[in-house]
Amino acid sequence: MNDEILFAREDDTAAVPVDDGVDSQKYLIFMAAHLKLGVVAEDVVEILNNQVITYLPMVPSYIRGIINMRGQMIPILDVCARMGMPSREDDSLVVVLNLGDVQLGILVDGVDQMLDIPKTNIHPLPANSTQLLVSGMCSLPDGSGTMMVLDCEQLVPNE
Repeated sequence: MNDEILFAREDDTAAVPVDDGVDSQKYLIFMAAHLKLGVVAEDVVEILNNQVITYLPMVPSYIRGIINMRGQMIPILDVCARMGMPSREDDSLVVVLNLGDVQLGILVDGVDQMLDIPKTNIHPLPANSTQLLVSGMCSLPDGSGTMMVLDCEQLVPNE
């Protein structure tokens, strides 16, 4: 083991680069309708529990409403409904994502884990797939199943 890292002061550890020679990306993996979905960890702003969602009329059915997060109104999207699956019953867990200049909350069943996944392990969907919300998939290194990479930019259509 590298003595420099072992004996580094706590404030020095952030400056020590970790280079294992593999180009990887960190993903937050969560559950939604018995599926493991992942989003790039850099896009995750916050994970909120037990938020009051205010209903909005005249919006698509997959938009549950909005929440007030420290003075900012965040639209809440039911990721299951958006993917064409049955809507969620429970509104208790929200993952807030930063999508460029827009923040969006998505309802999830639970957060599973945060993992570094080598980019070479993410495989594109088959060419005949009609699923536009998923950009790729991979087998998780711990053997706990398959993760589908959620294409966050496609969650809210540009209508």
